[in-house]
Parts: sequence; C-alpha cells; structure tokens
Amino acid sequence: MKTNDLQTVALRQQAIFIPISSLNPSKGSTSPSPNGEAAELEGRGVRLNPITSVFVANLGKLGFTVTENLLQALNQTSPTFQADLLEKFRVVMGVNKNWTPLVKGWDTPTGETLTDHIITFFVNIFQGRGTKLECGHIIPANTFPLERYNGCPFCGTPFEFGKIENYGQGSQLKLLALWTEKDVQAFFADLLTSKTALDATQMDSLKILLANLPMPEVAVGMKETLMAVIDTYIAQNEADKAQKLFTSPQDILRYLWYKHTGFLQIIEPKTIIKRNRSNNQQLTPFLSLKTVTEHKTKTKSLQDKAATEAKNLLKLKYSRPMCLTVAKWLNGLDMTAEKACEIMHPKRQIWVRFIRALRLAEYNKRAGFEKLRELLDVFYNEKYEVWQGRVNHFRLRADAEQTFRLLQQRPGLFARSLFANMLWFGAAETVAAFAEIIDKVPARLVFTLNMYAQNYFNPIQSRTVKPLGGVSKNIAPHKLLRMFGEDDLTTMQDLVMDLCVLAMQKRFSAQATENKTIFIHPQLYKMPIAIGDRSENVQDLPSALMGARFPIEGNTVRLFMQWGEGLPAQHMDMDLSCHLAWANGKTDFCSYSHLVTTGCKHSGDIRSIPNKIGTAEYIEINVAELQAAHVQYVTFTCNAFSSGAITPNMVVGWMNSKHPMKISETTGVAYDPSCVQHQVRITSSLAKGLVFGVLDVAAAEIVWLEMPFAGQIVQGLSFKGVQALLAKLNAKLSVGNLLKIKAEAQNLTVVETEEADEVYTLQWAMNTAAVTKLLVD
Repeated sequence: MKTNDLQTVALRQQAIFIPISSLNPSKGSTSPSPNGEAAELEGRGVRLNPITSVFVANLGKLGFTVTENLLQALNQTSPTFQADLLEKFRVVMGVNKNWTPLVKGWDTPTGETLTDHIITFFVNIFQGRGTKLECGHIIPANTFPLERYNGCPFCGTPFEFGKIENYGQGSQLKLLALWTEKDVQAFFADLLTSKTALDATQMDSLKILLANLPMPEVAVGMKETLMAVIDTYIAQNEADKAQKLFTSPQDILRYLWYKHTGFLQIIEPKTIIKRNRSNNQQLTPFLSLKTVTEHKTKTKSLQDKAATEAKNLLKLKYSRPMCLTVAKWLNGLDMTAEKACEIMHPKRQIWVRFIRALRLAEYNKRAGFEKLRELLDVFYNEKYEVWQGRVNHFRLRADAEQTFRLLQQRPGLFARSLFANMLWFGAAETVAAFAEIIDKVPARLVFTLNMYAQNYFNPIQSRTVKPLGGVSKNIAPHKLLRMFGEDDLTTMQDLVMDLCVLAMQKRFSAQATENKTIFIHPQLYKMPIAIGDRSENVQDLPSALMGARFPIEGNTVRLFMQWGEGLPAQHMDMDLSCHLAWANGKTDFCSYSHLVTTGCKHSGDIRSIPNKIGTAEYIEINVAELQAAHVQYVTFTCNAFSSGAITPNMVVGWMNSKHPMKISETTGVAYDPSCVQHQVRITSSLAKGLVFGVLDVAAAEIVWLEMPFAGQIVQGLSFKGVQALLAKLNAKLSVGNLLKIKAEAQNLTVVETEEADEVYTLQWAMNTAAVTKLLVD
C-alpha cells in the first residue's frame, strides 16, 4: 500500500490519511480495536512536538488547517512522514512551478498598443535599430517599456523567472479532517457502488484505490466503474474474474474501447478523428509573415497530419492471448445469440472492426466455442430483429398502444424518451403508461425527469447538450412545443414533476427507520445532485460538483493558468481569457488581444514555454467595478491557440481572499496557494476551449462548471450556450431539497443543530458517491 498515493485521494476529500503503521506509540497512546483501527487517537494531554508545530504552520501558509483529532494523530507520526506529506501538499498546490507572467507589476498596465506591434513588426523585417532580445527580435525605442517585461513583448517568449513571494494571504483556511484505514475502505466502497457515473476525479481516485487495496465484496453500481475493475483484474492476470462481470457484448466492447482509447464511453472513431482535425484549425496569425494562402496550406497540412495520427492511433491490433480471452468472454455470455446481436447492432461498424482484429472468425471454429460460432452467424447474416426499429415503426404510425407496450419492456429507455412521447402521443396517455413501470426506472432517471421537465416544456428556453466526444451545443426548443398553449405545457410539467416526486416519496417511505430528527446543512440547498454533466478533468483540491457556488469574500477574484511543466522549451500558446456579458445583450472580453477592459486586467500573452518549469498567465477581476458597470456575468475560459487541444496537466482556477492579494512589482508573480479557492487539472484530450467557471456579479458568487467549446479564442464562445448550461444546472434538484423530500416521506423533523438522529453536513456531501445512496432503487 502506497500511502503517498492514498494521500491524493484523501486530499480530494479534504482529509489526511494516517495509517496505523505510521503512528509512533512513544508520542501518544493508541489502543487498536479488533478491526485494526485505533479505538481512540488519544494524547490530548501530550505536548505538541516542535516538528508537528512547524508542519501545521507550513500547512497554514498553503491555505490549510487541521482538526483536533488530526492534530493529535499527526503528533504521533515521524518527521519523515510529515516531510513527505508536506511535499505532497506543495506538489498539489504547485509551489515548485514557475508562476512568473510576462509583465512585472501587471496590475499597472504597460500601455502597449497595436501601433507598438506594427512598428516592431516592420523594424524586424527591415532589421532597423532597437534593443535585440534573446529570442532575436528587435524592440525599437519608444514602443514597449522593456523594463516592465520578463520576456519578449512581441513574441511572448519569457526570459526571467521569479519565485512565489507571498504566502498566507488567504482569509479562509481549508479544514482538513483525519482519515483512517476504515475511512479509506468506506470511500472505496462508495465509489464502487455509486449509482451515478463517476467524474474524472472520482475515477482517478478509484484507480488509485484499486491499485493499492484489495477489491471489497460489493456490487458495482455503474458500467463505467466496472471498466476500471475489469482492467484491474486483467492487469493481475485474473481474466476469469472479469468474465463474471460481463453481462452483454456491449460491456465487452466498452472495455476494449476504453483500453484502446482511454474513453470510458464508446466514442465513435469518426468523432475522435473529426475533433483532432478541428483542433488543428488555426486562425491566421496576427502579423504573420506568411500569406493567407500559405497559412491555409499549412493549416490543412496540420489538420491532415492530426487526422492521420488519430486514424493510426485507432488501428486495432491484438496479441493471440488477448484474442483468446475476448473469444472466451463472448462465448461465456449468458444470453441468446439474437439478443446479443440486437445489443451489438447500434455499434455494428465498430464490432465488425473488432471481430476482424480479434480473429474471432478463427476462434469460433474451435471446439467449445459453439456459442461464439452461433453469435457470429446470427450477426453477419442479420438474423435478428432490432427492438428500436419496432418502436420507431409503431411510433411513426401513431400507434400509442404498441409503442408503449414495447417501451414498458425497457423502463430506462421509456424514461429517456418520455418528454418527446408526451408531445407525440399526448401527455395524459403517455404519463399513465409510464406510471405503470416507474417503480422499475433507476432513481437517477426519475430525478433527471423531475429536474428537467420545466426547462424542456418551455417553448422559449434553449437547452444545452454535449454529444459523446463533442463540445457543448445549444439546442433550440422542440418544434412540437409550438402546437401547445401555455396552460397545456404547464400541465405537462406538473404531470411529470408530481409523478416523479410521488415515486421518490414512495421509495423513501418504503425504507424502515427509527430516526425522528434530521439536520440538513443550509449550504446543501445550493449543492446540485451529481446526475449528468460530469467533469472530465481532475480536481486535486477538495472536489466540487458542477453547479456548486463559491461565495466571494473580498472585492477581487484572480484567475490563473499554469501550463508546460516538465516539457522542453517550445512554442506552446495557451490563452487565459474571460467573457463579460450584460443583461441587455452587450458583451466584452479580456484576453491576450485586449489586456484591459471593464473591471479586468490581463498579465500579458505568453506564447512559448521555458524548459521544464512551465509558465503562467493571470487575470485580475474587480468585482466592485463590475457591479458599478452593471455587468451580469463573467465567464472564465482557457483556450489552445497553438495547433491541437489544450495541453494535458494545465492547471486553471481562481484565487479569492477577504484581504487584498499582492502582486510582485519585481517579477509580477501573483500566485499565493493559500488564496486558491478552486482549481482544475486538465486531463481531457479533445478540448480546444474550456469554460471553467462563471462569476455571477450581482450575487458575488462563482458557479463552478465545465463546458468544452470549439474555439481557438474566447470570441468563439457562445454565451447562449453558457446561459443554457446555467439554466440546466439551476434546474437540478439540490441535495438539500432531496433530503427534505426524504424527511417528509419518513416523517422526520428537520432541526437546526447537528444534535439529530440523522446528520448531513458539508463534509458528508463532499463524498458525492456516498450522496448517491439517497437514490433509492
């Protein structure tokens, strides 16, 4: 068991993991219980040793503090353990990275203009007079104030680097709790049994736990989660155990595709190729020496190269042992060939490629593979009927009875098509048919219907969707909504919402409980249920759900972006920007091409990274100035201006403090780990542009959300899409409201103190996998 890896998981849950083996009995008293845990980490009367005092002080500089229990446990650990732990925090907070921007003291604008760039451009063409920099560019006199720059103001190459100067400016410390082996095991089980798909952070934590701990005896809740478990068995040469986890050919295909591409969902090859090609679509560089025709030629070459690389990456090639393993998996499935082929049909083209690559036509001739032989015969000769085709057949003929009869056979698909069927066949008849099988519908789908009914049946409310592997798209309201009056649409909303609430109440009522009181933390009413809209990037700090709101303590929000750590020096142009929107439709932006605007100041455009240490950009946002200018929203974005997607391991986030945050006048470094309110590490390989937060100016709150978009610059962002996503997140049922429904169904009295039979705090809600236990099936 690697304690350092488990610390990564613990920190994401705002805790520190201290195994029993790390405790030094001479520094305090611990008495182990039969289950291996310390019955009580005593030592409250033991004097705090100097090493622990220094460790806690250093944590404070990074923005963390500890509970009393954790402090006493830390006091019993060795200096080596504490030193390793502190280094872990320093890595997560990026203390050893380069945080130097292009401009020194960038809160005071340099005054650079478009004219400065044009003059410098011509001086470099004709080799005129000026100051020659390390990058080779000549900066003429009376243009850029070179004493204000850490690099070349013309090409954005950094030369000078500084260190973090200011620590401990944060006004609110993050409280860390104690995690023991029991807590780790409980969290492990929660991830495995989660009834909603895990986001990137949870999946990364699950992989760490699978690599370090034995698999607990629990039922895996989601197909995506199952892939990580199966992969662990394969890595341990236990393919036979994986066989028991496959229930359909789709599970096998999902695993093969996950192993080949890294995607837990089956994204079509053509989608991956298209995204790689579009990510290399470049705007004509400003003041480029190339002609437009030359630029188009180069761009097409980059696109073709990216598409070729993607195609090569997607080529399938398997060893003989792996082919045999998959053949056994398919041969061992407990279902008829016709049923299996019907499941395979939607991904028929991908299956044809895999069947060839895995040499299944060869293995089906062997003795003992009769079921595989029958499966391939039925598949290739198409001796099966597709259920969805029959549904479409009856739907197009407006045969409600036959359509509903088929849909009732598959409650999950009935739930997903409920709204459209209500418009097609009529609300009352559709809801009545759905009510007969709603008890068989997974709870997450029941909640989804309840949350999105109001938006769907709004004839003027656009919706946001994100196709697999694609970017967020804004969808216009369904055309059939125009055929109904306002009262009819309101009735449809009420029918769905009332039915879903009744179903949830019935499920809660069926749970036996002897409890009488319940405490619900007020902040839980602002925390959405983790259904859909999962994050594709990793949060190494205490993680938050999409739609979570962060209150602003002071008048300043500071965005930051750091990229390129560990990479050799090269041109790699990533851009940090923000988009301003007013209620009257007016918009503005702050980016590399517009360094100063209403309430926003940019630290300068860096287009090349130094060797190994990375580089950084900032944007300072003055909330008071934005409020005075009546700005409604400020959207935070990062983009890859260079060819390709956003570089992996880029870190973006924002800082916030009640007290003013300093900016170095000598280097411009403006990063203070203690002020970081939220940060995200980019791991998605297909995003060209990414929205990572929205400032609600009037409410002085930042909404954490993640929305990829196809844009090389911030101007490519459609704010209508952001508004649609905000509306979708606002429509989600909150954890607090769900607990309120539970309280009413089980006759629990809601109390305002934690002295209750059932206690639901912010710390409990941080484990979103545990929250899904409320989704009663």
